[in-house]
Amino acid sequence: MTQSDSLTARRTGEVAAVIVAAGRGERAGQSVEGPKQYRQIGGKPVLRHTLETFLTDPRIGRVVVAIHPDDEALFAEATAGLTDDRVIAIHGGHSRQASTRLALLALYDPSPQTVLIHDGVRPFIDRELIDRIIAAVEDGRGALPSLPVADTIKRAGPAGNIAETVPRHDLHAAQTPQGFPFALIAAAHERAHKLGREDFTDDASIAEWAKIPVRLVAGSVDNIKLTWARDIALADERLTRPSVFPDVRTGNGYDVHTFADGDAVVLCGVAIPHHKRLSGHSDADVGLHALTDALLATCGAGDIGTHFPPSEPQWKGAASHIFLEHAAAIVREAGGRIANVDVTIVCEAPKIGPHRESMTAALAGMLNIAPHRISIKATTNEKMGFVGREEGIASIATASVIYPGEVPA
Repeated sequence: MTQSDSLTARRTGEVAAVIVAAGRGERAGQSVEGPKQYRQIGGKPVLRHTLETFLTDPRIGRVVVAIHPDDEALFAEATAGLTDDRVIAIHGGHSRQASTRLALLALYDPSPQTVLIHDGVRPFIDRELIDRIIAAVEDGRGALPSLPVADTIKRAGPAGNIAETVPRHDLHAAQTPQGFPFALIAAAHERAHKLGREDFTDDASIAEWAKIPVRLVAGSVDNIKLTWARDIALADERLTRPSVFPDVRTGNGYDVHTFADGDAVVLCGVAIPHHKRLSGHSDADVGLHALTDALLATCGAGDIGTHFPPSEPQWKGAASHIFLEHAAAIVREAGGRIANVDVTIVCEAPKIGPHRESMTAALAGMLNIAPHRISIKATTNEKMGFVGREEGIASIATASVIYPGEVPA
């Protein structure tokens, strides 16, 4: 088999691509980098990103790029290092339609079976979308990626007033690549050219005019066309700024204290009259102790005993809000923002409900967060265990804290 025979065999059933990149991009403004298809995003020209996606698809054969005659040096620089012999550059015409026709002419002899026609300034095309288009092209039918129109559409009337609201239930915004049987779309372009029709804005509209059925295929919200300078800036930011994920952490705490003789218990910073008190080195506020541990856990800062050892006499009888406020300060120094806290008091007595509002207000002041971010609940132990025998009180606490986002390793 000769090299020519081998090439013909390889192109049997070939899917070729046309990349239209001959425009001047005037709406994007002027730049020393040249027209928008040569502007840098993510350290590479827009057109380079587009080309590389098509070239990584093994089903794509020849890729014809229509460029402006003045852009040969820019194209050579943009494609430097791309040694793939599938890329063919041709000079485009005075319009997108004219450039596409000239690119299609470059695909004759031998002709591909299918051709995908794509805007060079849609650099976020992905392999999945290319797959959907190729799969949807059949003998006698093309395929168009699109998205349903989400905005309300108005038709303008005289003097800039609204003439009517256009129903949008069956409206779709067209994207590229648009796929077609090569012979049909090439013939349609030639016919339009001979008739002097130069008013088509995309290839699907030429296909529609030529009575070629075109199937709508799900497009991609990422497959944006870079039109304005702002679009290019956002595309560059998207590619150069690392992905940052919300760093939401949850910590848990548990504490328990036994009863001793007394006349009140302190829970969540509120003294509640009772015929006993809780025994401990400090004021034995199990709610605040458990919550202190929960907050410290969100940034790996140990537990309450790490910062306030019970062996140190200075903490004897201390009010536990000191411990909680210290933990909150550590969280904030680490950049954390307390999203919410949840405290459950487990006891047979005293009743917590009548004091919940006061407890919430106390915690809001200690943590400097809104009351709606605080949950205080109570439950009994159904007469079981030391709590059920009214020998003490236990508390379970959970804290959720949002820290500055981190780039995953």
